[in-house]
Order: sequence, then C-alpha cells, then structure tokens
Amino acid sequence: MAIAKNPDYKRIATEEAWAPTHIIERFQKLVGTIGDPGFDSLWGFYSTSPSQRAQQVFARLQDLGERRLADMDACGIDVAVLSLTSPGVQCFDAATATSLARVANDELAEACRQRPDRFAAVASFGPLEPANAAKEIERAVSQLGMKGAIFNSHTHGQYLSDPKFWDIFAVCEQLQVPLYLHPQTPPPAMIKPFLEAGLDGAVFGFGVETGLHMLRILTSGVFDRFPKLQMCIGHMGEALPYWMYRLDYMHGVTVRSKRYECLQPLQRRISDYLKENVYVTSSGYGWEPAIRFAQQELGVDRVLYAMDYPYEYEADEVRALDSMNIPLADKKKFFQTNAERIFRL
Repeated sequence: MAIAKNPDYKRIATEEAWAPTHIIERFQKLVGTIGDPGFDSLWGFYSTSPSQRAQQVFARLQDLGERRLADMDACGIDVAVLSLTSPGVQCFDAATATSLARVANDELAEACRQRPDRFAAVASFGPLEPANAAKEIERAVSQLGMKGAIFNSHTHGQYLSDPKFWDIFAVCEQLQVPLYLHPQTPPPAMIKPFLEAGLDGAVFGFGVETGLHMLRILTSGVFDRFPKLQMCIGHMGEALPYWMYRLDYMHGVTVRSKRYECLQPLQRRISDYLKENVYVTSSGYGWEPAIRFAQQELGVDRVLYAMDYPYEYEADEVRALDSMNIPLADKKKFFQTNAERIFRL
C-alpha cells in the first residue's frame, strides 16, 4: 500500500543516488583494470550479478522519470535530492573526472528543471584537479541551480584532509552551500580484511572508511581554516556522533602529548565541530533510537531525513520514522525544514 502524503510536513529525501547509462558503461569497462579491489567488488556485483537486488538497483539507478517518481510516490517522498552514485567520477583519471563531472551535472540539472517540484541535486566534481573542481562547483551552483556538492570519500586513496584539496572547501564556504561526504569502498591500502570477510560494502566497510575520512577532515584543521563551511554526512554520521566523548578525550590527550606531528591543536573540540559544522542524514537508518540520540547530542536542527534510494528502498522505514515518538515540530525539522534550510530548497 502506498504511503499517503503527510499533512504536517513534506518528506524530503537527501541522499538519493543516480547514474547515467554512459557512466555506468564506463564503470563496467573499468572493472578488473585499475587495481582497485573495492571498485571491482562494488561494480563487479551491481553490473553483472543476476540477483534480484543487483538487477533492481541497476535499473533504478538509471531512471530519472516515471519509475523513480512512482517509487517516491509509493513511499510518500515529496522531494529527492539527487546525486551521482558512488564512486562518481572519482575512479577515473583527473582529466576524465573533470570532464565527466560537467556532463553529469548538466544532465542532473536538466532533470531538476523538468521536475522542480520533485527533484533537486548536488554537484559532482573531480577532486584530483582542485582548482577545476572549485570552478565546476561554482558553475553548478551559480549557473545550474544545484544545491551543493558531493564527493565519494577517497579518490585513488587520497583524502581531502590534504591541504592541496582545500580550494574545494573554500568555494563551498564562499557559496554557502553544503559539501556532502558520501561513502565508497575502502582503498587498496585498507580493504583486505574487509573484503576477505565480505564486509567491504555498506554493511561495514563504507562506514569505517567514510568515518575515517570525516575524522581526518576534522583533525586536519579544515573547520578552523573555513569556520563557516557546512558539511553533510550520511548513515547517521558514519558512527562519529556516538564516538564524540572518546574522540574529544583521546584527541586532546594525544595532541598534548605531542605524539604525532600531524596532530596539532585545534581551536575547538571534535564534538564542537560536529555540532556546529556538520549535518547528519538518516540514509539507511530507519531506526528511531539512533536518530533520537543524534538529535539529542547534535541538536534537532542538525539531523535530517534520507532514504538512500535505490540501495535502500523500504516503505516500512518511512512508516517507522513517521511514527517516531518525538514532538511534531522536531519531526517536521527532520523530514522537511532542515533540508530546506541547508539545501536552500
């Protein structure tokens, strides 16, 4: 049974994946050729497996028309904030990534122009050319009307905590748009114990690697350099909100002990940056206790809804979150107004 629209709030889903056929075809050609076991595991499965899950995800990813809208209607989703699926353009060489990001952003912006009542989007970019990445983010936001930017964690094992990438943070702060950190599989240097246990994907590996990336950004001083920068991270913050006490304590004592040259004093605690510079979304987390904890510790203005379509497409999760035992005003913030504010919908 389809879920009816809610009279008290809109349901805005903020981490909804898409990929055009021409990029998926490029993914398929790369499988087994670039020395990345994580990429091979992810796209070797979704592009070749005969399983029902793989086939459904594969088909739904490529649809920006009636099938996606029907799926949204069936779950009562009013608006989807769309983004290019993992690993986006980041599996390609620098020049190809920059070129493909522009094409993908144009395609996604056109879909939003066709259905502005149902779709919004965030922009892709090629991190390995930071200056060009900043230019593409600026073009996508200023000319195409996109609502922010997204990157799929590491790029060939490199992390945005390295200052050589900080033009990307600078342009997002300047434009006052959020930068969304989305998962991908762990890089070759860390994937072996995950892969040999079948834990490299969304079940665990995604969260570990992406949480690591966010923590590297937090400890590198990015938010001291760009204090107005706002970032989003899915899957209830990839566990970081639940580690805040220990992160504050152990980071503090480690810095004071001068154990690592790379860990320098910060202006604030790790938890302060999480509460003031980071939004978390519920993608893949139809679980009230986790959401309520994040609302309590980060603030109700910092937690917003996402489905994680088509990788997670469960109407029962929407029903469960509709039924959360929280004040209606807070529920409206969760489903609607936080997203409207941060993405300027």
